[in-house]
Amino acid sequence: MGNNNLYIGLMSGTSADSIDAALVDLSSKTPQLLAAHSVDLANIKLPDKTPIKSEIQALATPGENEIHRMHQLDRTLGQYFALATNELLTKAKLNPDQITAIGSHGQTIRHFPASDTTPTNKELPYTVQVGDPNTIAELTGITTVADFRRRDIALGGQGAPLVPAFHQAVFEKPGFSRAIVNIGGIANVTLLAGNDSKLLGYDTGPGNGLMDKWIKQHRQLDYDKGGEWASQGQIIESLLNSLISNPYFSETPPKSTGPELFNIEWLHQQLNAFPSITPVDVQATLLELTAQTIAQPLKNHHPNPSKIFFCGGGTYNKVLIQRLETLLHPTLIGSTDQLGIPPEWVEATAFAWLAKQTLEGKPGNAPTVTGATKQAILGAIYPG
Repeated sequence: MGNNNLYIGLMSGTSADSIDAALVDLSSKTPQLLAAHSVDLANIKLPDKTPIKSEIQALATPGENEIHRMHQLDRTLGQYFALATNELLTKAKLNPDQITAIGSHGQTIRHFPASDTTPTNKELPYTVQVGDPNTIAELTGITTVADFRRRDIALGGQGAPLVPAFHQAVFEKPGFSRAIVNIGGIANVTLLAGNDSKLLGYDTGPGNGLMDKWIKQHRQLDYDKGGEWASQGQIIESLLNSLISNPYFSETPPKSTGPELFNIEWLHQQLNAFPSITPVDVQATLLELTAQTIAQPLKNHHPNPSKIFFCGGGTYNKVLIQRLETLLHPTLIGSTDQLGIPPEWVEATAFAWLAKQTLEGKPGNAPTVTGATKQAILGAIYPG
C-alpha cells in the first residue's frame, strides 16, 4: 500500500494530444505536484495500424463496426495510460507500492448529456470514456479508480464538468471572488464566490479544439503556437455571428458539451454560406469565438470575479489570452501557476484528488454544477 498521500492522476483531454500523468502529494489542502510526464499520442497506432488519435476523433461520431473499434481503442489506451504511469514512476524514482491509487479520467469518445436541445424524452443521456482501468491496474500494480462520470449521469446530471469541485476544494479563498477557466479542447469555467454561495461551473463551448483541427487541415500543424496564425487574419463578423448563434451558447447551466457538437463538420456546414473567406480569417474568427464565449458568461456573472485564473493548453496561446484580457478588462487575470499548480497539470491533478475522494468515501461531484440530484461517490475501484 502507499503512504496515503501519493496519488497519480491520468488525463487525456478532448484534443487527444497526449496522456498526462501527474504525481501528486495530497497530504495538505494544496496539492503538491511532485513529478509529471506526458506520452505523445501523435505517432501511436492501434494493432491494425490505425493512428490512435484519428480513431479517437472518428469514434466521437457514429460509424461502422463501432463496438469492436471502441474496445480495441479501450485496451490500447489502457496500455498507454499504464505506460505513462510507469514512466512517471521511473522519472520520480518511486515504486508502485508507494502510490495509494491512480485516478484515471480516460479518453472521452462520446458525450451525450441531457440538455435543452437533446430529445431526452426518447433517448437516455450517456457518456463514454475509454482507457481500460483493468489493464492500467494490472500493468502498474496500482489500485486504479476510473469511470468517474457515469454515476453523476445516473443521478440526472451532465457528468461534466467534474473539475469545479476540485477547484473549490483547492483554489477557493474566503472573501475573494475568483473564476478558474480551463481552456482545453472544450473550455469550461468555475465560479468561486469565496462565501457560502453555491458553486457554479459549466462548459462554455469550443476552447482549442476547432482551432487545432482547422490549422491541422490547412497547415498540417497540430496547433496554432501562440495564436500566431490567427493573429495574421481578420475576424469575419458575419461568420462569428453565425457560429455564436448555435443554441448551446444560449442554454442555461447546468450544461456540458464536446466534439459531438463543435466539430470540423459543423464548422464546414457554417462555412458553406461564406465561400470566399480565407483559411487564415477563419482561424482568426475561431479564436474570437473562443474568447467571446468564455468572456461573456464571466462578465454576465454577478458578482463579477475579482480575478480570473487560466489553466489548460490555451493558457499558452498568447493571442487568445491577450484578447481575453481586453474583453475582461478591468478584471485581473493570471494563471493557476500563481495558485500553486502549473496550468497544464491542473486536470490530471484533479483526477488524483477525485481518486482520493472515492477511496475515502467522499463525494466528487457538485450538483449545482452538473445538475445531479445529489452528491455522490464517483468512480469504480480496480485493485492493483
